[in-house]
Amino acid sequence: MKFINENTPISDEVLKIIAHLPTTSLSVTVGKKFFEKLEDKDFMRIAVLLAQKSYDEGGCPIGGVIIHNTTREILGKGHNTLVQENHPYNHGETSAIRNAGRRDFSETTIFTTLSPCDVCATLIYMRQFSRVVVGDITNASGNEELLREKGIQVDIVEDPQGIALYAQY
Repeated sequence: MKFINENTPISDEVLKIIAHLPTTSLSVTVGKKFFEKLEDKDFMRIAVLLAQKSYDEGGCPIGGVIIHNTTREILGKGHNTLVQENHPYNHGETSAIRNAGRRDFSETTIFTTLSPCDVCATLIYMRQFSRVVVGDITNASGNEELLREKGIQVDIVEDPQGIALYAQY
């Protein structure tokens, strides 16, 4: 039996555990039925918790989560480490994509806490994601239309805590 299963209530505490566990540990810790009951707002909350981690480390508060569209299992996740690692391309999205590894992204969704920058939007298009969910277009927006023009479904699921967190930055 998995530690987090279909009977586990969805709460910020449980989502925080999922955010902070290594992605490779999720398959032995979290049951498939738990992932199936998560909604877009829950995956966005995991991304916001990762953004909080970056902020707590002194970095830019942006997080990313990649899920499989059918199973809803998390394939990759990450947070912005641009400041912490002094690296210009360690964004929340690129970190999540790197964490997911080399795979076919055409049946996946990437959740990002902030509208993707030009670099991340290009990577999302080039890796052929089928869907992007953006958690904050209040503080910054811009590439949603570009992604739609490239045939990617773009949905906005603004998270109030994520918006407030980025506004502090």
